[in-house]
Amino acid sequence: MTGVYEITPIGRVESPLLERGMAPRQGDEGAPDAWLAFEPRVRDGLQDVRAGQELLVLTWLDRATREVLTVRPRGEGDRPLTGVFSTRSPDRPNPIGLHRVRVLEVDGLRVKVGDLEALDGTPIVDVKPVLGQVNER
Repeated sequence: MTGVYEITPIGRVESPLLERGMAPRQGDEGAPDAWLAFEPRVRDGLQDVRAGQELLVLTWLDRATREVLTVRPRGEGDRPLTGVFSTRSPDRPNPIGLHRVRVLEVDGLRVKVGDLEALDGTPIVDVKPVLGQVNER
């Protein structure tokens, strides 16, 4: 299972959230609108993204601490230490962020989304649609 895997960012988040203390725990807890600014080389991958869609945005949480294996959920000191893989903590061995957002606007290589708790400058590593019921896919 050892090996090195390469992830190349396809864009960056443009957000008013500049540091971790400004960000809500989850996007649906008061996160601001933000822009996903994509690299020109992935333009064709954006051709079917439309306002109103729900997307899963995967990010690389580049300011996370990668040595963390246990946390107190939501940073609350009265909660028991919990294995990081049972939480949504940004601090973890491979800090991949998973964000469910709604597309508000598409402007070329920029996609405006709602409820994104990622910090300004966070690398985007992938985008996937939220799937509906089996008969809608």
